[in-house]
Amino acid sequence: MNETRLNTALSLQRKSAICQGGAFDLAGQVEVVRMQNLQMDKTIFSGLKGLPKMFMAEKLGKEAVWPEHTAVAVEQSYSEAVSSVPPIDQRLVDFMQNECDFSMEHADGSFLEHLIFCHDYAAQYYPAHSPNVALLHSILGTATNTFAMDAGKLPELKRLLSDFEVEQVQLFPSTLRLFYNSDFLDELELNIHRIDTLAALHVNRVIDNEALTVSAESLWINLNYHLMHFVDFVPAANWSTHRSDPLLQMFARLSHLLDRAGERRAQVDVSFPTSRHAPVGEERTFFGKVTGLLPASVTLKLAKKSIREYSKLAGHDLSYRLEWKR
Repeated sequence: MNETRLNTALSLQRKSAICQGGAFDLAGQVEVVRMQNLQMDKTIFSGLKGLPKMFMAEKLGKEAVWPEHTAVAVEQSYSEAVSSVPPIDQRLVDFMQNECDFSMEHADGSFLEHLIFCHDYAAQYYPAHSPNVALLHSILGTATNTFAMDAGKLPELKRLLSDFEVEQVQLFPSTLRLFYNSDFLDELELNIHRIDTLAALHVNRVIDNEALTVSAESLWINLNYHLMHFVDFVPAANWSTHRSDPLLQMFARLSHLLDRAGERRAQVDVSFPTSRHAPVGEERTFFGKVTGLLPASVTLKLAKKSIREYSKLAGHDLSYRLEWKR
């Protein structure tokens, strides 16, 4: 798999994140321009409709152009950074290539590129736990109901993973959808004073709605995988003008929650905007300017509605229960 990883070219933004260990607003460092031929129907977001689809098309239809000297420096640093990343088990590579379908494109590049980024970032900045979880985080379903494999192949997948990896991979799509349920994060934040008494999370697996129960420790580990996952969804630059982006909102909220709970374990350096600034070096459409002025609560409400619809279509119960020690 080492060969597969090296043959999967990552974007400079992804390489920079791996080199620096976090997500960074590159305003003034890169130029953000419109993509010429964005085809939403070929991405994992093809099922979006109405305003949510327009929002995502506006977000995805951009790419960062790096100054040549900066690009060269990033490439050099990246080569050094990934030299210590362990190869991926060839059995997993064969399973992903022969038994799964990762042909859909992601927000930036191929889906495989997204998965390799997550694996390499986790290997570097979450060494206490397996990067295989980051590699396979979406194999049992994305937030937009694309499934790389069917549930019938779960026994085969489980034979390739440790018990820990199986639990975390099964849990990831479910906790991802919980970020769109304000009650989940609200309940954790409201109980921050007794967070050490959290015992377990009860939730349903996205791919087949099977009930899952994980310990508080497993939940915190999983939420740190999500913290790293969010790194791959931030705008390249001018975050303050994208404050209504639901993913940026959830990233900030999770980051603050983990800090307050004392459970930030993965290294993800990030600083979120506290005030609005005019964009630097970024072309914005009229629609982009309008959406940038929308209250964050409005765009988040639309995103939540989309997730509820996706779960309904998948036969997935979005409800959850946090169990507390008495």
